[in-house]
Amino acid sequence: MPRETMTPRERWLAVLEGGTPDRLPLDYWATAEATQKLIDYLGVPHVAAMLTRLHIDRPISVGPIYVGPAPEAGADIFGCRHRQVQYATGVYSECVYHPLAQYETPAEIERSYRWPKSEWWDFSGIPQQIEGHEEEPITGGGSEPFLQYVNLRGMERAYMDLIEKPDMVHYCLDKLFDLRYEYTLGIYEAIPGKVMISYVAEDLGSQEGLLFSPGQIREFLLPRMKRMMDLAHSAGVYVFHHSDGAIRRTLPDMIDAGIDVLNPVQWRCAGMERERLKADFGTRIAFHGAMDNQYTLPFGSIDEVRQEVADNIELLGAGGGYILAPCHNIQSVGPPENIVAMYETAYERGWYG
Repeated sequence: MPRETMTPRERWLAVLEGGTPDRLPLDYWATAEATQKLIDYLGVPHVAAMLTRLHIDRPISVGPIYVGPAPEAGADIFGCRHRQVQYATGVYSECVYHPLAQYETPAEIERSYRWPKSEWWDFSGIPQQIEGHEEEPITGGGSEPFLQYVNLRGMERAYMDLIEKPDMVHYCLDKLFDLRYEYTLGIYEAIPGKVMISYVAEDLGSQEGLLFSPGQIREFLLPRMKRMMDLAHSAGVYVFHHSDGAIRRTLPDMIDAGIDVLNPVQWRCAGMERERLKADFGTRIAFHGAMDNQYTLPFGSIDEVRQEVADNIELLGAGGGYILAPCHNIQSVGPPENIVAMYETAYERGWYG
């Protein structure tokens, strides 16, 4: 086995800068239930030991502490109420109360609703969060405001608003983006030059196509996302763009706006063939993910997992430009043997040079 010559931070940075790392960087996304299942299977005492055992280069995430007004009991700072919903193999928090659903105009919201303010967070403790993590990638800041808009208005209303109440969408997204902009700037200023990655996310795709029209993406989302991307780049931070689904049609616009990394590369979705993405966009962006979480990881055989790792290295990792990770959070429905096979195969086969 070759010898590692880079730290996890250097390994990620090599990919982000368009260079070649010593080996393929590996990242980890999973539900709490899946993580505990994997810890038990490996017989290790905690998450850190699991990451070390599997040679995972997972970034650490930093952020401020909330010190603002206490939310109402059972609500978050936006007034949304959530309920823990038990599924067959885990628990997810689902929004069940949408505090802006009752309003018909931006003026009504302005009169009756209190938007969170950036001064409700204390950024002073962030430098301590990175102590001892100097060799790891650091993530912080970014935005995903339409997801928050869905929680505020309800999913059906939120998508109908794009056509019936565009002024409502513009008003609320401005408020949400402005908050995340100031929040992100506060993180950058707390640890200048230390943040490597910011997530500028929005789920734009379904299994077969876009959830929005290209015109709606360009009107409501892209200008605001670009503002966040520009902020990241001005601080020397790379833009990590998460969008599930079949989003091939919108990728040229996103790349022109400034994304540096595309996640999760759901290659089973329409138009998301790995070889085409690499050929068409591989000189401009890096790829993160691509380990299928719809079939391969939860239901495939160990041999199928190993083959998919090999395919991803060949199709997305040639010459660098790829960070291997699951397409979404690993779910506990899948066998831990598959997860171990994924990381062990990637470590064995992912060396450059």
